[in-house]
Amino acid sequence: MDAELLSRVQFALTASFHFIFPPLSMGLGLMLLVVSGAYLRTKDPKWRQLAFFWTKVYGLIFALGVATGVVQEFEFGMNWADYSRFVGNVFGSLLAAEGVFAFFLEGGFLGLMLFGGNRLGPKLWFFATFMVVFGAHFSALWIIMANSWMQTPQGYEIVTDPAPARAVMTDFWQVVWTPSFLPRILHVFVASWTAGSALMLSVSAWYLLKRRHVDLARSNFTLALPLFIVLTVSNVVLFGANQAIEVTNEQPLKLASMEGLWQSTSCAPLYLFGWVDEATQTTTGVSIPCLLSVLAYFDPQATVAGIDSFAPAPTPPINLLFQVYHLMFGLGSLFVPVGLLGGLLFLWKRRIFETRWALWLFVVTVFFVEMAIIAGWWTAEIGRQPWVVYSVLLTADGVSPVLSAGEVIASLGMFIVLYGLLLVLFLYLLNGKIQHGPEPLEEVETVAVGSLPDTFRDVFRRRDRADVGDSS
Repeated sequence: MDAELLSRVQFALTASFHFIFPPLSMGLGLMLLVVSGAYLRTKDPKWRQLAFFWTKVYGLIFALGVATGVVQEFEFGMNWADYSRFVGNVFGSLLAAEGVFAFFLEGGFLGLMLFGGNRLGPKLWFFATFMVVFGAHFSALWIIMANSWMQTPQGYEIVTDPAPARAVMTDFWQVVWTPSFLPRILHVFVASWTAGSALMLSVSAWYLLKRRHVDLARSNFTLALPLFIVLTVSNVVLFGANQAIEVTNEQPLKLASMEGLWQSTSCAPLYLFGWVDEATQTTTGVSIPCLLSVLAYFDPQATVAGIDSFAPAPTPPINLLFQVYHLMFGLGSLFVPVGLLGGLLFLWKRRIFETRWALWLFVVTVFFVEMAIIAGWWTAEIGRQPWVVYSVLLTADGVSPVLSAGEVIASLGMFIVLYGLLLVLFLYLLNGKIQHGPEPLEEVETVAVGSLPDTFRDVFRRRDRADVGDSS
């Protein structure tokens, strides 16, 4: 195995592990805003109790996300030096903007969010939470923007003097609004919100099964279920379909490879599952006739370009791409009936709270949502191969030239051990928080809510009084 392949394996490992946490932090952050907003609207103390509980869970997820995300910044320079040198003026600018405008915003309010329950009034605590959640989404926006430029690059030129050749930004707004950006960021946001609602449903369902915190769990489940239904349906019908249209228009070879479509076909079928034999250029499996033509062109008789139309252009590993894409598509489609089933059981005399098999279904759904999100990321990245910047820079030309296979093997082994330990630690701590459950409000609320500053004016008045006291 050479350094290039090993570096690709290492980046896939570290990025996939990291990608467990940002969708959960964005999704749980949104749900935390919904819970906090419910308290502001109703003043029901159960929502404040739940806000304290979910804030602790959010802090754990955020910590793992930051710790695993920093690693990739170093990998760009150490494993992919030629890539970093080539795209630094474009890709590096977007990553720098993410750090300056988004990460510092998110981190700046994080302490107020995590420790503000007994220091800020409900409105200011909600504001601090909102700024953290907004920062998380703003950070994802810059990251997806940079990655989308790699998928559909525009707004740049190749400069060769002085050597080496490199991409230089010529139009910032073309880079920002590269064709794949908007469909991808909307798809990512909605998928992340789905993960957050699924996590709330999972924990609430588990409490209902164990007959613990029943009143809180019923309220939390009732709050999260409608959002889960709306998000899963919209992601399949609207946002996922919209991204498929973007791939059809901008990366037709990628679309053909995702579906294992070897010859251009009218009324092209969409496979539910199957297997691609790249040696014989055949695809077998269960398919729905004409559905790919409908999704791509809204016309059952439309012709979808096959892989042979792009010969001799290099293709991605087609069977691997086919499998991860259909894993994402299959799971994403499965969440719709799961959500609708839960909604029907809820409307039918609230039977969902007593139907144990359905509650267990919601307990495990969050794991499959995470699996679908990671499979979606794999689809986007594998489908771009063998290009690291689509049709501009080959992945093989982006690896660090002085990197040896032995060095990558050593660091890869270290990451496998370290990330394995981190995963065990994360699951242990998360399970501990869930097992402990929401603490009674009188134990976590050490200061009466009415005595806390709830506006910026209150904060400045208290500081002024403190200054006067110090002077006297």
